[in-house]
Amino acid sequence: MMKKKILFIVNPISGTGNKLGLYNAIRSTMDYDKFDLSICHTKRAGHAEEITRKAVEEHFDIVVAVGGDGTVNEVARSVVHTPTALAIVPCGSGNGLARHLDIPLEASKALHIVNQAVVHTLDYGKIDGHPFFCTCGMGFDAFVSKEFADAGKRGLKTYVEKALIEGLKYKPQTYTIENEDGTLHYEAYLIACANASQYGNNAFIAPQASMKDGLMDVIIMEPFNKLIAPQIAIQMFNKTLPKNSHIKTFQSRKIRITRPAEGPIHCDGDPFVAGREIEVELIPSCFNVVVNPEARGRNKNFLQLVNDDIVYWWKTRQDKLRQGGKTVQRFFK
Repeated sequence: MMKKKILFIVNPISGTGNKLGLYNAIRSTMDYDKFDLSICHTKRAGHAEEITRKAVEEHFDIVVAVGGDGTVNEVARSVVHTPTALAIVPCGSGNGLARHLDIPLEASKALHIVNQAVVHTLDYGKIDGHPFFCTCGMGFDAFVSKEFADAGKRGLKTYVEKALIEGLKYKPQTYTIENEDGTLHYEAYLIACANASQYGNNAFIAPQASMKDGLMDVIIMEPFNKLIAPQIAIQMFNKTLPKNSHIKTFQSRKIRITRPAEGPIHCDGDPFVAGREIEVELIPSCFNVVVNPEARGRNKNFLQLVNDDIVYWWKTRQDKLRQGGKTVQRFFK
């Protein structure tokens, strides 16, 4: 049997920045009878995309993104509409796509999934021509994404701080939404389009979203009294947000949104400025991904999800302490 060509693209500064344990796990986990394995590391933003495009040209079967959401998205947008599959070893703070796919946050367990090499063809989306894999949108979440990007600090703590501060002064806008079923008008705090179930950090904006159904879930959050903001936050983390009376949802293949003025939108949390009219569409079955064949993540309750995060945090903290908190500069040659 011919070996599969697999490339690991490692972001050396993601997570704890310590990758020695990862490389040891790769050596001990991967099946060298099955794979012809290569590994490299990124040096700058956008480098993972460059490396992946070359890997696609060289007919690699799988490219493994080892890093946070930024690294994953760079690899993902380079393999759509190609035979090459994305695999993920999550090392970031949000890990939205990995969490949706129930890829373990512990590197050795994620590598076990990669080693099985079970590939499914999934959907992805585009907003204003930019590909997204989990969520995109406009309004409050896009505004916070911009503030978060400008803050210079990553992590859930910074995001929550920005959300709380900006949430007190953000004003809803009026939107017109057109799709195959007609035209709707909403005053909304935000409009999100979800291909996957969550933003990251187990914040579920669309708990029932599927990456295999050919449809995106459109979520409209209508204006609400700031006093119920904590309730909305809790519902987002315990997967009951659609039950809130201020939330309207529907599914669609393609929509056009018109708003009062240009402003920020986000694409998997990456903000940029767009015009008044914005098109969002789902592209079905054009994105190959190594999946967890035993995925049960969306059946987990809130306490189980929190426990997973605590275990992941504790193990990464212990790994960092064992190495004296220093980045290990050792890579495969």
